[in-house]
Amino acid sequence: MTDPRPAEFALLQDGTHATMRLSGEWVGQSGQTPHLAERVLLEPTGGLGSPDLRSIGFDTSGLGRWDSGLIAFLWQLRRRASERRIAFDERGLPEPSRRLLALLDDAPPPPLPAQRRSPLLGRLGAASIGALTGTGELSSLLGSTTLRAGAASLGRAKMRTHDLLDNLYDAGPAALLIITVVNVLVGAILAFVGVVQLRRLAADSFVANLVGLALVREMVPVMTAIIMAGRTGGAYAARIATMQGNEEIDALAATGIPVGDYIVLPAVLSLTAMMPVLYLYGCMVGIAGGFVVAISMLDITPLAYLQQTRAALPVGEFVFGFAKSIAFGLMIAVTSCRIGMQAGRSAADVGSAATSAVVVGIVGTIALDAVFAVVANAVGH
Repeated sequence: MTDPRPAEFALLQDGTHATMRLSGEWVGQSGQTPHLAERVLLEPTGGLGSPDLRSIGFDTSGLGRWDSGLIAFLWQLRRRASERRIAFDERGLPEPSRRLLALLDDAPPPPLPAQRRSPLLGRLGAASIGALTGTGELSSLLGSTTLRAGAASLGRAKMRTHDLLDNLYDAGPAALLIITVVNVLVGAILAFVGVVQLRRLAADSFVANLVGLALVREMVPVMTAIIMAGRTGGAYAARIATMQGNEEIDALAATGIPVGDYIVLPAVLSLTAMMPVLYLYGCMVGIAGGFVVAISMLDITPLAYLQQTRAALPVGEFVFGFAKSIAFGLMIAVTSCRIGMQAGRSAADVGSAATSAVVVGIVGTIALDAVFAVVANAVGH
């Protein structure tokens, strides 16, 4: 098998006309396609820089295979000839190459307009409008999901039971391990800190009160919500963003399947339903973690510690934490689904959607917890 002939060109001038002979195989993938040599094409004699040159033609009798490498070469040559007002005669070129060259414009692209920085008031206004628009869209999604949840309870929603069960498992039993590890460690840390500090005041018997109240009122609902925002909320956003990129959302809409019923409703219902369960489980394992540390460090019986914990935790404390966990779960699920629905269609948008969902879920959890703290103080709880 013979090696392919290398791509070569030669510019031969005869008076005011020059002929460029093209020979060899002009295949761009070979890496041997010659670029325009300025020292040749701008020579005063025998090049495009000649003052007598008025037109240029082509001889392709020796031309072998060619692809876009030849087109790029000819386009660059035509632009150089246009700059020097030299006629470019394409009649000697292969017909397919002439059709491809006809699609290329010789004019340089227009310069990009200078970007003017908008005034501070304008940026604040745009940010405010964007925030209000996002809040309205999120409220609309929350309202429609609530209505569809009511329809689902009556069996009128187009939601598959299989999807709901899968989401329930993912948001519940599949998350028990990380919920256990985090809340046990949080309970143990609270007990250790409480023992060290309260022992100085001879009030180490109140460690059970500290651990129980801190876990039930604040730490367990907040930590559980943060875990689920990073684990489940990000997964919801990434999954919906991937469906958006694969045009599955458009396909569902085209076939008349409500996207809210098919995708959003199972996710929202499952996370909202599982958060209270995870909260109660987190309280149990967190108190167990504090119990182990306190018993090992204090001179107190296990029964006395449990009785102290029971006295410090009336049912109202659990009801308050229960309500917080439901609100956290609903907020994380709705915002994550909304972020996924608004994602672009590229692979990078999937990662951006997951990151945004995690950040919004964590920040929203802390902000919502602050609202609950204000409400609890107002009602004297």
